[in-house]
Amino acid sequence: MNQAWSLRRRVEPTSLTALVAVGDLLAIATFVVAGELSHGYTLPEHAGRFVGTFVPFALSWVLVAVAGTLYTREAVANLRTSVSRTLLAWGLAVVIAQALRSTSVFPGGAAVTFALVSFGVGGALLVGWRALVSIVR
Repeated sequence: MNQAWSLRRRVEPTSLTALVAVGDLLAIATFVVAGELSHGYTLPEHAGRFVGTFVPFALSWVLVAVAGTLYTREAVANLRTSVSRTLLAWGLAVVIAQALRSTSVFPGGAAVTFALVSFGVGGALLVGWRALVSIVR
């Protein structure tokens, strides 16, 4: 395996990394829950819908975050780095999530308006979370 693409170089197994990863997934879950509630779907009555919306975004985010080395100390070392890398990664993750949603595997389909809302709302939550980590760190 090429050393540049090894998982060990892309993810630092530290308590900070674990905290950031859990926070990332909670930010994405918050975005999904808020969206589902705004469309009149309640939890746990529509738990399957929540999962079907959450999985493509979470999966896309994790893939992009790992590939983009967002689970390293450097990724949250300072505010500027954290914000810029998070926005770029989330933008790519939204595109991938929309592609996944356009398949028969995930519900919802792909829509430009939803992609824009996803980028804005999900991005604000992720950037806010990661900015907080950078500032507190």
